[in-house]
Amino acid sequence: MDLLDELQNRVLPADGAMGTLLMERGIPLEQCFEELSLSDPALVKGIHEEYIAAGARLIETNSFGANSVRLAKHRLEHRVVEINGAAAWLARTAAHGKGVYVAGSIGPLGISAEQAGERGINRTAVFAEQMGALLDGGIDVIQLETFLNLNEMLLALEAKHSLSDCPVICSLSCNEEGRLPGGMPLADAFLKLRAAKADVVGVNCVNGPQAMLRLFERLPVEGVVSASPNAGYPQYHEGRFLYSTTPDYFAQAASRLAQSGVRLVGGCCGTGPRHIAAMAVAFKKLSPVAVGEMPRTPLEVVAPEKTLQGTHTERPTILELMKRGDTVVVTELDPPKTLELEKFYTGARALRDAGSDLITLADNSLAILRVSNLAIAAILQQRFQITPLVHLSCRDRNVIGLQSELLGMAALGIRHVLPLTGDPAKVGDHPGATSVYDVTSIELIRIIGQLNLGLNAGGKSIKEGARLVVGCTFNPNAKNLDAQLQRLERKIAAGAQYVMTQPLFDTRLVEETARRTKGLGVPVLIGVWPLLNGRQAEFLHNEVPGIVIPESVRTAMRGKEGTDGRSGGMMIAKDVCRSVLDHFPGVYLITPFLVYETTVELAHFARAEK
Repeated sequence: MDLLDELQNRVLPADGAMGTLLMERGIPLEQCFEELSLSDPALVKGIHEEYIAAGARLIETNSFGANSVRLAKHRLEHRVVEINGAAAWLARTAAHGKGVYVAGSIGPLGISAEQAGERGINRTAVFAEQMGALLDGGIDVIQLETFLNLNEMLLALEAKHSLSDCPVICSLSCNEEGRLPGGMPLADAFLKLRAAKADVVGVNCVNGPQAMLRLFERLPVEGVVSASPNAGYPQYHEGRFLYSTTPDYFAQAASRLAQSGVRLVGGCCGTGPRHIAAMAVAFKKLSPVAVGEMPRTPLEVVAPEKTLQGTHTERPTILELMKRGDTVVVTELDPPKTLELEKFYTGARALRDAGSDLITLADNSLAILRVSNLAIAAILQQRFQITPLVHLSCRDRNVIGLQSELLGMAALGIRHVLPLTGDPAKVGDHPGATSVYDVTSIELIRIIGQLNLGLNAGGKSIKEGARLVVGCTFNPNAKNLDAQLQRLERKIAAGAQYVMTQPLFDTRLVEETARRTKGLGVPVLIGVWPLLNGRQAEFLHNEVPGIVIPESVRTAMRGKEGTDGRSGGMMIAKDVCRSVLDHFPGVYLITPFLVYETTVELAHFARAEK
């Protein structure tokens, strides 16, 4: 039995996440998962056996971070050989006689080349120590995975070649556009890895099933490739990452990955034996498809605007508009990911002209880098006389940086702010970045209230109040609506003055939300999202935390693309919008992926309804 020969002739299912299952079984996030191969071998071996029973033909050892640099954080740097040897033995024992390959999992060191130099660490030697222990343990293949830096992976690959001629899988992590964090196109990285004698190249982590599929459908690459997507985007709750992607949805995407030419498909964060079982069943009907060479689209560099023009006259706040009886229309338009800004400005002007009172600007939503929403807010206000509503995430700044941002808003005359906890950095396009979370969104609301009183969080005077109008978020889609309402009440008690919700797609839930929020004493703006097509409906429901699209809506949208998709999505959105305006003083319209034309139509509709 030879792995590379099999991959030439069929698609093989690999296993899913190890860490996800360990956390589900009570292992705290801060514990060293790799050490469990010594202290709780039955737990680790049991997970291997579950994946094998699910149909996995390749399992990975519990050794991802078992190098001396990462183990040093747990004071285990002197037990590298022992831990990796145990991890290999457990996986081999679970796989014995079952026709299953064992891959020795090796992750990046978690330090930069500069940090290694400063600390006198020979990175190649560190990789070699771990690999040697795994090879001595009898693994079939080395799997280098979740590397963000190509040069570091090439060092690890060099170490592997110096020790053994066994097969090696090289799996990088990249953004959904197919670029590594340093900007290198994934296709170029694959070519360099092939030249360095990598047997299989691939991608794992960061991206959910649909984003991973889009990446491979346009990737110009030849040879054997692997893919291990996450189970969508996680929700961070009480110290745990929760994923909502169903096994059936995962299996459908995995089948399409196989049809696009991927030979080895597994799962990364959030996946479990049920996902692998559904995928393995689906694979029995498939044969591999060769990956064709596809043309590359060159990146276009556009010079940024140089100056701000125009003056700003203070406009009524969202609270003042509602107090005088106006129907308030708030629209969301995410800041762009690049400095090609003209389309964004065109969309913002169109939304303003359609009757939008405020444009709300996300703060690197889903932990994906975008142009500073504060800079965009200043431009919208000064150049286009558009009132901005700025999101502020607790993820990217400590309590000093958060207050600095808020004081900057006040100095610019930007008054509306929406505090958010923020999606964890590890799920975005910079998974090596640190999530700060000095404070929660509720604590940030309190800090804003203190700034409005003229005091910073340390109790020192800032000479005058910040005059910020602070909102909060609420998710009526949650399974436990009572718990969400209790949290909402705490936000209002902390000082929130208005509420904005996740998008709703069900008029009955709009009515239920109206009934349950009637006595809160603050205005509520219900989110409405005009769906573009059936694929988007499935993506939002299965991969984006906090969004639930009823089965009836997904059925109505299924198979609809192009004009039919937009027409069907708009009809649903108008029904929801009509219900919202029957019960609430305004509506919050969400623009999908800068397709502002749909939101313009919906804004005109909202204005005509009242």
